[in-house]
Amino acid sequence: MHEYSIVQSLIDSCEEHARKNNAKKVTKVVVKIGILSGVEPHLLHKAYEMFRLGTICHEAELVLNLQKVKVHCNVCGVVEELDKNEFICPKCGSYDIKVLDGEEMYLMSLELE
Repeated sequence: MHEYSIVQSLIDSCEEHARKNNAKKVTKVVVKIGILSGVEPHLLHKAYEMFRLGTICHEAELVLNLQKVKVHCNVCGVVEELDKNEFICPKCGSYDIKVLDGEEMYLMSLELE
């Protein structure tokens, strides 16, 4: 389960940010997960619950914001979020689209004390 290594990197990043800001603990971790990122939110949350113990994040709430796939149509110019994983323009039906968002995972914000 690659969520373990993702959580370890996430906690390492939280510790680094806390250290740079002279914080004693992290109280909230907000992460954006694109639905095409390959990360399973429930597995990430489960791994976080295990790995946060004994770290600066031991009391921190994990908030996961799921990002739908956002595309730009190169034919009609529309920018839309897709409701399904059908990579066609919802307006004109073209397959000539570019994915703008929904493929990555980001640490969006931290609350520190």
